[in-house]
Amino acid sequence: MESLILKSLSDLSVVADKFLRLLRDKKVFAFFGSMGVGKTTFIKALCNELGVVEIVTSPTFALINEYQTDKVETIYHFDFYRINNIEEVYDFGYEDYFFSGNYCFIEWPDKVAEILPDNVVFVQMLENEDGSRTINIR
Repeated sequence: MESLILKSLSDLSVVADKFLRLLRDKKVFAFFGSMGVGKTTFIKALCNELGVVEIVTSPTFALINEYQTDKVETIYHFDFYRINNIEEVYDFGYEDYFFSGNYCFIEWPDKVAEILPDNVVFVQMLENEDGSRTINIR
């Protein structure tokens, strides 16, 4: 297991760059952590490092957002917080996204644990007493 420390928002781009370099061959990431720990904020920083040319927002109500990079690559950002049952995920064809070979950033993956691909990287974000975040990767 690897761990990264995010001391403040000003460190976001440095930590996001280090995260991507550390996991350069991985594409599917499942982000665990409590509400407000910074999952979406960190995913925004990852997208910025990957060259996303549009505004990155939480897909809480849409379930999925697609972003284009400056290299014409597509990144998928999922938020499963509001799903009521796994059939909702089957209905939009999750396989086309998870197995596309593109980056997939998944928030609230515990709600879809049974369909996560074998190659998923688990990312646990924790808030420390001093306000910093620990990002555990396995």
